[in-house]
Amino acid sequence: KKMIWQALVIVFASFFSALFAEGLSWLLVYRTAEYKDLQEKLNRYQAQLDKKKEAGYSIKNKSKVKKLDRYEELLKETNKEMSVAKMKSTLAVGFVLIVLFGFLNSHFGGRVIARLPFEPLPLVSKLSHSGLPGNDYYDCSMTFLYALCSMSIRSNIQKAFGFAPPKSAAGGLFGFGPSQ
Repeated sequence: KKMIWQALVIVFASFFSALFAEGLSWLLVYRTAEYKDLQEKLNRYQAQLDKKKEAGYSIKNKSKVKKLDRYEELLKETNKEMSVAKMKSTLAVGFVLIVLFGFLNSHFGGRVIARLPFEPLPLVSKLSHSGLPGNDYYDCSMTFLYALCSMSIRSNIQKAFGFAPPKSAAGGLFGFGPSQ
């Protein structure tokens, strides 16, 4: 029973830290005119690029290919500008989350927070069992639970509040997004 309460504390801490992080991001970035202008430019360039691709700009016509390349370059430049605009918020949020993680780790470090219903793969088991004594890889540490909750909850909060990055700026795993 104690494990359930500890796990719930971690989940709620993750939820409220994600809310705080998005509130801080809104305060420092999302409400600014600069960000809104960049967002509008990004959406406009993406729409123009999609329109050109749908119009059948082919590789055979060099002038049309140059136009496509120009729009793709504008899109990349705008993504860079947007990253710079978000930098202040990213640093502030990172600092707050590191402090919270340190606080949680000081209270829950070395304790079994949850029990997994399966034995994870070796790479995952090193993460899920980090900082725990013994070799029972069914045990889950605070670090693993907090990381999983933070990633999933924060992305859902971003989507709910409309702060999720545009598809053109999102990028997938390791920066390689699905080609559209």
